[in-house]
Amino acid sequence: MNLKKVLSFLFLLITLNCVAQNSVTTISTKTGTHYITNAIDFPIAGTYLFQGAEPIVELNNNGTGIYQLHELPKRAMIWGLECNESGALKFIKGFDNVAYTLWYQYTASSDSDSDTHWNEVPFSIHFNTKKMFIQGERMKDYSGTIEK
Repeated sequence: MNLKKVLSFLFLLITLNCVAQNSVTTISTKTGTHYITNAIDFPIAGTYLFQGAEPIVELNNNGTGIYQLHELPKRAMIWGLECNESGALKFIKGFDNVAYTLWYQYTASSDSDSDTHWNEVPFSIHFNTKKMFIQGERMKDYSGTIEK
């Protein structure tokens, strides 16, 4: 009977390890190796607008999206927020905000070699105004509460 319980427990443990996804991705950048994740506990997904219009940044929950630079077309990309090896987000806490590093890489190739590199931009959440910013200029409102 005890052997049956132990085997059941081992089977459950192995199954959970196989099904669980590692939400941390290792990337190589000009500044070295970094870790990113898009398994975020707050509503980061959505469209970030520049003064209410284009250019935009669109983040999807699955780590894909669109990044549009000024006066250039929209381009598909993959993204993640910087974290440590275990998936804990790296951030700087301010008085009423918190700042993260957003890494993105274009998925469609072009003639430029720089498109194959990972790019970092600041991402911040401002609790009093309930706004999120990418590069300090692309903005999205959010509702509800996010832990400081």
